[in-house]
This record gives sequence, structure tokens and C-alpha cells, in this order.
Amino acid sequence: MWFINTRTSKRDFNVNMKRSSLIVGLLSVLVVFAVATAFRAAQSVLIPLMIAWLLSYICGPVVTYLVRKKVPLGLSVFFVLLLVLFVCYLSGIFLYGRVQSFAAEYQNYAERLMVIHNDVMYNLSQRIDVPETAFADINWTREIGKRLLTASGNVANFLGHLTLVLIFLVFMLLGKPYFQYKIKKAFPVERARIFSKVTGTISKQIGQYLIVKVAISGVTGILVWAALSVIKVEFALTWAALAFFLNFIPSIGSILASIPPILLAVVQFYPNGWMAVLVAVVLLIIQMTMGNIVEPKIMGDNLNLSPVVILLSLVFFGWLWGIVGALLSVPIAAAIKIVCENIEGLKPISVLMGSGKTCMKEMQGN
Repeated sequence: MWFINTRTSKRDFNVNMKRSSLIVGLLSVLVVFAVATAFRAAQSVLIPLMIAWLLSYICGPVVTYLVRKKVPLGLSVFFVLLLVLFVCYLSGIFLYGRVQSFAAEYQNYAERLMVIHNDVMYNLSQRIDVPETAFADINWTREIGKRLLTASGNVANFLGHLTLVLIFLVFMLLGKPYFQYKIKKAFPVERARIFSKVTGTISKQIGQYLIVKVAISGVTGILVWAALSVIKVEFALTWAALAFFLNFIPSIGSILASIPPILLAVVQFYPNGWMAVLVAVVLLIIQMTMGNIVEPKIMGDNLNLSPVVILLSLVFFGWLWGIVGALLSVPIAAAIKIVCENIEGLKPISVLMGSGKTCMKEMQGN
């Protein structure tokens, strides 16, 4: 009788454990959805906060260096803030110039699109049973105007967030130089040493990742500008800037950055379609070289993210915060991977987030 009761108790215990695991799993999913919904509702504050957080890893070392050189903290932060504002000012001038140059050619491109539209419809009407007047009600001037207005609205929204970014950045930089001292004061000596080492390593690696990523994106933009200028594609500088920003999104970003200049080449060089093919081939070579050869060589395999992680991060943050979220998705995922890599209990998560090349090399080496 006792034996039967023991078996029954074990069976009940296993059932309860499975039920508890199921409940915990369902609750975890609900928590994730609840947090995601809250993050999406608070995007007007969280997006500037996230941008400021990433910028702090680039600007923080400069502030810390100046403070160690006996420069007052307030003056150091003010100097870094001036640099950020100067970069923003140059970006604003650049953006204004691009809009002005495109607006000057706006009518010409609308007329070229109408000519291409008429030629395509005529050829279709000759080959298949499509009326030549099909889609005749498309007003290319109006359609391009709508896209420009949408883009202008996005730019205005970004400029509105810029003030919040600067405010958040100032407060983060003011606390950067004293963070290590607060750790030493708050914890015992050994624990403070370990904690300081971990946080210092995390900050250093995230800062290096962001700086290298910005540098590689910058070189990619310069190469795109040089190539398109040689081919004489109009607005080469605009497409170079687009390549710079979208290079933060691996694989997909390079494809998205290549579509506008290819389409423009189709319109600009019409009816010579080979020029558009040349533009596509040149951009493919640049993106493949920088993305598959140069970047892995500089960053190494340890910072490479799994394609699945990149895709999930892109989908999640894109759904959460739109275009800005898509641009921030990979840097945020890389920062999370670096944090997990330096915390002993979270190292398995870092391994799973990686591309797996390092693991393969280690196993083959053994």
C-alpha cells in the first residue's frame, strides 16, 4: 500500500511540475507581450533614450578622458555636447541640400516617369491584350509629391526627438566618470573588483563595436558615392548617405539601400537599361566586400550575430518602433550579446545569439 502511494505521489508530483512549467511559460509569453506593448506605447520617450544610451558608449570615453586630465566635468560634457550638436548641424545642412537638389529636378523626373509609363503600356498593348490607356490616371507628379511629404514628416519627427536625445545624453554623461567609484563604495572589495571589471569590459566592447560599425558604414557610404559619381548617377551623395544608415541593418539594409539608385538609373538612363545593371553590379560588389569580407575581418567572429537573431531583432524592433527601431535593432542585439557574454550565468544566451563560427572552429580544432 505504501509502495502504491509512493508511485502515485511521484506521478502527481511530475504532473504538477509539468503544469507549473506550462503556467510559467504562458506567463512569460504574456509578460513579453505586455512589455512590448508598453514599449510601443512609450516609443516617443524610449527611442530617444535608446539612441542616447548607444551614443553614451561612444561619447563616454571622451568625457572620462577629459575628467582624468583635470578638465571639469561640466566643461567636458559641454564640449562633447557641442561636438554632437555640430555633427547634427552638418547633417541638417546636408539633408536640406539633398532635398533642395531633388526638388529642383522633381518635375524632370516626373516627366521622365510619364514617358517610361507610356512606352511600357504601348509595348504591352502590342504584345498582350492590355489597353494602352490602362493606368493612365496615375499622376506621377502627385505620387512623388506624396512620398516627399511622407519623408519630410519623418525627418520633422526625428528632429523633434533630437532634443530629448541630447537631454538624456547629458544626464548619462554626467554620471559616467563616477560610476566606478560608486561601485567601489557600494560593494565589498572583491565583489566591487569583479563588478567593475565586468561593467568596464561591457562598456569597452559596446563602444568598440559601435565605433567600428560607424567607421565601416562610413567607408561603405564613401565607396558608394565614388562609384555612383564615376557612373554619373544623379544624387550620388544622397544614396551614399542612405547606404551609411542602412548598413547598420546587415544583409537586408544593403538591399534596401541599393534599390533607390538602381531605380533612379533606370529612369535617368532610359532607354539604356544596361546602365541600371551596371549600377546594381557595382553596388553588389561593394556591399558584398564590406559586409562579408571587411567587417568580419575587423570585428571577428565573436561579435557576429546569428542571421536568425538579426531577423527576429529586425522584425521585433521594426514592429515596435518603425524605421528607427529597424536601424537600432542590430546595435541593440549586439549590445545584449556583449552583456550576456560577460556575465557567467548568461553566457549560453550569448553563444546561442552568435553566428556559431567560433564554436565550429573550436570544435574542429579539438
